[in-house]
Amino acid sequence: MQNITAILKKEFRSYFNSPIAYIFITFFLGISSWLFFQSFFLANQAEMRGFFGLMPWIFLFFIPAVTMKLWAEEKKIGTIEILMTLPIRDYEVVIGKFLACLALLAVTILLTLVVPFSVMYLGNPDVGTLITGYIGLLLMGAAYIAIGFFASTLTENQIVAFIIGIVVCLTLLLIGEDIVLFKTPNWLYPIFSYLGLGAHYSSILRGVLDSRDIIYYLSVIAFFLYLSTLAVESRKWR
Repeated sequence: MQNITAILKKEFRSYFNSPIAYIFITFFLGISSWLFFQSFFLANQAEMRGFFGLMPWIFLFFIPAVTMKLWAEEKKIGTIEILMTLPIRDYEVVIGKFLACLALLAVTILLTLVVPFSVMYLGNPDVGTLITGYIGLLLMGAAYIAIGFFASTLTENQIVAFIIGIVVCLTLLLIGEDIVLFKTPNWLYPIFSYLGLGAHYSSILRGVLDSRDIIYYLSVIAFFLYLSTLAVESRKWR
């Protein structure tokens, strides 16, 4: 646990010691707020459904852009060789880096609270739905990070890692949507329906925290972190 904490702190500080965190937070807040309020006043309803509905698509590009460097850059400049010689287990490095990226996302999401406060000033939105929406936002973001993290372990090219991350996230996002399920064979329907990132996110946005949705996201995170650990370990054998 001590090693994981040390890596978490080191990686988290590295975000703010470079322009990465500031650029990510500024662009994320600017784009998400602009897109939401552009339609908010047209709808003339004090609710956040439009804001939460935008997040899977904004995450789709922003999160892989942050995760693409987590391993790819270390491979390219050779610092991964030094990291792997330290008395640290591979899974500790993976978890530490993942938690650092998740902490950056949590800070960013926390800064978006100005949006619901603005909505509450203008109207009376359902606070319970807002809370569950933010929980769903953090769970989905964590799943995106785990996927992007895995993509970064596969290559030393950041652009390739970025593209792989987007493709995998987009596939899991769309696989449970009606447009895909409509043409899915009956025997695959329940599988595709359960695997969809977007379907579970939409379920949480209804204001109910179902244990099946939480277990799904935790399973996706654990699965891709496990694959990331295997990818890191395989480098030693090569």
